[in-house]
Amino acid sequence: MLRYIIRRLLAIPLLVFGVVTICFFLAHNIKGDPLSSLLSFRQLGNPEIVAATKARWGLDKSLPEQYFIYIKNLLAGDFGTSFRTRRPVLEDIADRLPATLELAIVSLVIGSLAGIFLGMLAAYYRNQLIDDGARLFALIGSSMPVFWSGLILLFIFSVKLQILPGPGRLDPVTDIPPYVTGMFTIDSLLAGDIDKFLDAVRHMILPAFVMAWSMMGIISRIVRASMLDVLNQEYILTARSKGARELRVIMNHALRNVMIPTLTIIGFSFAYLITGAVLVETIFSWPGVGYYAVSSTRALDFPAIIGVTIIGATAFLVTNLVTDISYAFANPKIRLGR
Repeated sequence: MLRYIIRRLLAIPLLVFGVVTICFFLAHNIKGDPLSSLLSFRQLGNPEIVAATKARWGLDKSLPEQYFIYIKNLLAGDFGTSFRTRRPVLEDIADRLPATLELAIVSLVIGSLAGIFLGMLAAYYRNQLIDDGARLFALIGSSMPVFWSGLILLFIFSVKLQILPGPGRLDPVTDIPPYVTGMFTIDSLLAGDIDKFLDAVRHMILPAFVMAWSMMGIISRIVRASMLDVLNQEYILTARSKGARELRVIMNHALRNVMIPTLTIIGFSFAYLITGAVLVETIFSWPGVGYYAVSSTRALDFPAIIGVTIIGATAFLVTNLVTDISYAFANPKIRLGR
C-alpha cells in the first residue's frame, strides 16, 4: 500500500505539468487581447502605454519565452499575478477555495447519502411504485442542467415562497465571521455565533441541493444496478437462510460489495464539484473558485485561468488516489499495486 501511494504521489507532479503545458498554449491561442482587461479604451490608443504594459506583464516576449518564465516561476511557487485583480493568483484562489470546498463537501454528503439511499430503495422495491418514484426523482436531477434547476429553485423558494434567502453566502447586512477556516458555517460555530451559522446554512441549502441533485441520478443508478446483482448472490441467500435480519443483510453484506463501484463515482463527483461548480456559483453569487474562473475567462486573465486549471487538475488526481485507497478499506480482499 505504501509503495503504491508513493508511486502515485510521484506521478502527480508530472501529470500536472502536462496539464499546465496544454492549458498554457491553449489559453494563449484564444482569440482576444488581454490588454483590454489591463488598459482602458483610451489607454489602448497610446502606443507608449501599450508597450510599457506589455513589458510589465511579459506580453512582449515570444510564447516559448513566456512559457519557460511561467514554468520557472511556478516551480518557485509563484502562480503569477492576475491581470484583473492585480493580486497574486495563489492568494486569489486561497481566498476563494474555502467557499468552494464548503459548498462541495456539503453537496457531496447530501448527494452521496441521498443517491445511495435512493438506489438501495429502488433495488429493494424493484419494479414497484417506490422504485419508479426514486428513479424518476434522480433522473430529473441528473438530466436537468444545473443552471436551469438553480434558477427554477431560486425563483420558487426565494422569490415566490420567500422561505429561503437569495444569492450570496450571508445576508448583506450580516458581518463575516472571524476568519479561521474561511468556511462560514465552521467559523461562525467557532465564534459561538449560532444566528450567523443558521444564516450561512440557509444560504447554502439551495446551491448545495442543486449540485447534489445533479449527482444523485448517477449514484442511485450505479447502486441500484449493483444491488440488484448482489441481492441474487448465494451468500445473500445464505445469510437470509441463517435468520439474519433484513437490515443486517442489506447493510453488512449487500451494501459493502456495492460500495466499490459507488466509491469511484463519488470520488470523481467530488473533484467535479470543486472545479465544475462554475454555473452554480455564478447563479447564486457564491464567491468561490468557479465564480473566479468565469470572471477570469471573460477578462482573458491567463495567469488566473492556468492557476484554476492547476488546482482542478490536482483535485482530480488527489481525489482519484484517495478513491483507489478507499477500495482497500471497503473490501479488504483488494490489494493495490498488483
